[in-house]
Amino acid sequence: MTPAAGPAYVAAVLMLYLDLPDTPLRPSPQDQSLARRLYEQGVPLPLVESALLVASLRRLLRPGDLPPLPPIRSLAYFQPVVTELQQQPLPEGYLDYLRLKFQRAAQA
Repeated sequence: MTPAAGPAYVAAVLMLYLDLPDTPLRPSPQDQSLARRLYEQGVPLPLVESALLVASLRRLLRPGDLPPLPPIRSLAYFQPVVTELQQQPLPEGYLDYLRLKFQRAAQA
């Protein structure tokens, strides 16, 4: 990743994060810092998007008889899933499946 790509990467991560249900209306300074760290660590943007979608789907597809979860307050909420996907990468093309699954779950 080139240094010039850093701001675009950070903006993309933050946009993906803020477009999810139960997330804040604007990123905090800590969210911006974490997005920069992900860039500096060389975490591919598709992996970050996959982690955001996996974690969001886990929330959206919880059984309805469980109490509701509180809103997500930080991008750091997704860090464990980023780490999980770094250790166990998803199959090729799975991000497209996650996008479709999320779209359907969010509409329901």
